[in-house]
Amino acid sequence: MATIFILVGVVAGVVGLDQLTKYLALTHLDEATSVPWIRGVVHFMLVRNEGAAFGMFSDHRWVFMVFSSVAIVGLGVYLFRFCKADMWIKTALAMVIGGGIGNMIDRVAMGSVVDFIELPFLWLPVLNMYFPNFNVADSFVTVGVVILIVCLIRLQVLEWRAAKQEKRENRDGGENDHGSDA
Repeated sequence: MATIFILVGVVAGVVGLDQLTKYLALTHLDEATSVPWIRGVVHFMLVRNEGAAFGMFSDHRWVFMVFSSVAIVGLGVYLFRFCKADMWIKTALAMVIGGGIGNMIDRVAMGSVVDFIELPFLWLPVLNMYFPNFNVADSFVTVGVVILIVCLIRLQVLEWRAAKQEKRENRDGGENDHGSDA
């Protein structure tokens, strides 16, 4: 039961922090001025994103709202009803859910997502553009997904090692059984 409260707290904390920072961005930033926090590294500039990641498909807002809603509900049901994984995976899922809810609140309330974190040093030559502005919710989704990937890779490696060890023990155990009765 304590785990559920912790996970609900993570989701609520992510949503709360995201909405607080977006409120501050809306009240203190504008869309024409980049305000340096760490000059050349992290700046703040208000951007309203009507699309998905990187502002793509901005004319299909309802598709993203439906997809996001289904993903949030699906992950929530899995996390709180079926997930038997360790706390790292559960926390990562809670971070992704919280970030999704934070951005969904923006889409429903304002018709676009408020982005404000800018990384002016990060040039993407493949796209011929700078890394797009993002927000706290995006950060939690990204970190949550990275944690999930690391955990899943770790689980695969552990399973691979266990299978390899079992195979070795079966092979070694079979050879030792022949000479043990003599």
